Amino acid sequence: MSDTTDDRAKVAELVKKFRFAMFVTNHDDTLVAHPLTVQEAEFDGDLWFLVSKTSSPIRDLAADSRANVSLSSNDAWVSLSGTARLVEDRDKIAELWNPMVDAWFPEGPDDLDVGVLKFSADSAEYWDSPGGKLATAFSFVKAKVTGERYEGGESGKVDL
Repeated sequence: MSDTTDDRAKVAELVKKFRFAMFVTNHDDTLVAHPLTVQEAEFDGDLWFLVSKTSSPIRDLAADSRANVSLSSNDAWVSLSGTARLVEDRDKIAELWNPMVDAWFPEGPDDLDVGVLKFSADSAEYWDSPGGKLATAFSFVKAKVTGERYEGGESGKVDL
């Protein structure tokens, strides 16, 4: 694993692009993915989610705090490994609140069931294919025609 400042900056740059994540927990020795909305775009190693305190991810984390967050799009992918926990912080809820969250919590940020899920990443893996689908398709076709290995994009692993 690399721990260069450039790699950490690359992961932070990619994470900013994503709005939705798959949050993976361990439930009775089975990995389970939960779709969540990332609430804070600035990535410093932590991600924040607004969740129901009684939701299945919170129950899973009570038994095993290890978690993974996977983020993907047409041209980039990030996998973050780390730990997560429920944080009791009404000020953080108010800070992260936005009109979209009202759909899940119609009583607003004062709803006592609203909790803050804090994910702290230990490591990351990423793949980025600048140029999107067209550049990826071109690189793929080129590899097939020339018989050379597909080299579509930039990837890396980093300790955070």
